[in-house]
Amino acid sequence: MKALAVNKFAGHSYEILETFEAGMVLLGQEVKSIRTGRVGLRGAYVVFKEEEAFLIGANIPPYQPNNTPVDYSPDRSRKLLLQKKEIKYLLGKSRQKGLTMVPLKLYSKAGKIKLEFALVKGLREIDKREKIKKRETEREIRRTLNEKS
Repeated sequence: MKALAVNKFAGHSYEILETFEAGMVLLGQEVKSIRTGRVGLRGAYVVFKEEEAFLIGANIPPYQPNNTPVDYSPDRSRKLLLQKKEIKYLLGKSRQKGLTMVPLKLYSKAGKIKLEFALVKGLREIDKREKIKKRETEREIRRTLNEKS
């Protein structure tokens, strides 16, 4: 599975609790644009409207700008395809305070475009600093062990 777009910002700003996979309802030109890697996931999120999931805020520019329909919007909401069991579970979780759903990456699987999104909890600035300090100390430990070997 080749990753077509990755949201690097999500791992830094959120604590990932669970990940899910969903198909997407796309137009033909959007699929072509995604396969060329021209898609932005930063600032996008998943919401529920009447027991249907939608991806909001993902920017997919037109594949051929001169040949696009007049009413095409790169930032339009796109329906996600999930099973009823997953939708009910995520509806309950999304109503909890402090939890949200953020896209992590877009990839191709068996010729279909899939979205991997996560149920996340926002990190405070203090938590981010602690995470960076922990990563740096682990890096220092690895360096000292490699120098001794």
